[in-house]
Amino acid sequence: MEILMTVRKIASICTMGANASALEKEIGPEQFPVNEHYFGLVNFGNTCYCNSVLQALYFCRPFREKVLAYKVQPRRKESLLACLADLFNSIATQKKKVGVIPPKKFISRLRKENELFDNYMQQDAHEFLNYLLNTIADLLQEEKSQKRQQNGKLVQNGNGEGSEGEGEGEGAKEMQQTWVHEIFQGTLTNETRCLNCEAVSSKDEDFLDLSVDVEQNTSITHCLRGFSNTETLCSEYKYYCEQCRSKQEAQKRMRVKKLPMILALHLKRFKYMDQLHRYTKLSYRVVFPLELRLFNTSGDATNPDRMYDLVAVVVHCGSGPNRGHYITIVKSHGFWLLFDDDIVESTELHPDPELYLGYDPPPPKKRRPL
Repeated sequence: MEILMTVRKIASICTMGANASALEKEIGPEQFPVNEHYFGLVNFGNTCYCNSVLQALYFCRPFREKVLAYKVQPRRKESLLACLADLFNSIATQKKKVGVIPPKKFISRLRKENELFDNYMQQDAHEFLNYLLNTIADLLQEEKSQKRQQNGKLVQNGNGEGSEGEGEGEGAKEMQQTWVHEIFQGTLTNETRCLNCEAVSSKDEDFLDLSVDVEQNTSITHCLRGFSNTETLCSEYKYYCEQCRSKQEAQKRMRVKKLPMILALHLKRFKYMDQLHRYTKLSYRVVFPLELRLFNTSGDATNPDRMYDLVAVVVHCGSGPNRGHYITIVKSHGFWLLFDDDIVESTELHPDPELYLGYDPPPPKKRRPL
């Protein structure tokens, strides 16, 4: 395995010049974005799941800016976020416009921190994204807590623990919020309406991405509508109504209450089949727009008319969850680029995303002078 990896790394370095000149020539020196870099990532043994997600995140500009800002802060300890900041900074400060970088330090840290990724097996890109975002958020919360304690701002009781007001008030809520939440977090509201007394109860739930079911010959909009379809609770699944003080038939639905800055959609293409006793891939065609508006918002949603602009697609190529390959297609300065590990090419947008989508709000359109 090590020999094969070494050969691949040497091959990547040898072909870097050819890839760089071809892409730069295709885009053209006058059209090539200023201060932008397009670098492939070396595969360290089935790490395409990691490379594809990192490329998608790098081209989500709010996320990239926060990670690069973290790089210049005083280093406290080695962490996954610190390694990610080093990787992003290495790409952003390259003298060349196009090339290849080995994310060896990041991969080593990832495998050290989580045994799930400490192997050369194919992993799930969505699981990696969730782990990465939550790990970064936890680290930022820990650093924020330590900073508050060092500054003497943490209210303490006689036992040296946070007081009840601090634990349950705005201070605790502020402690939990990080720039990961500012960028990716939205809020769902689960509404249940009793069909007997018409009383409506709701429960909010935060999310960093939305996982939606897919069907044959469908669209992203249809998948989102299915996500919020009304479900009737009856028979043994009746709802206990607090107003009626008994179990009643009810209708239940999920709506988006708070729209995130960056909307990440995960298409649930891997489904467990009881008759096969294993997961299988649903290779259905799913049509998606370049601009997206969420129609499944709640009545009290803030800015429900927000439009999202597609910036990245992570695609799984293969027949099953344990085999295949991940690639990423991103939009950068009006160009569509394909990132396939160490290969970077100009491309047309892939017509059928296999795994998941990232949407970013477009900037306000400037009016042309009359």
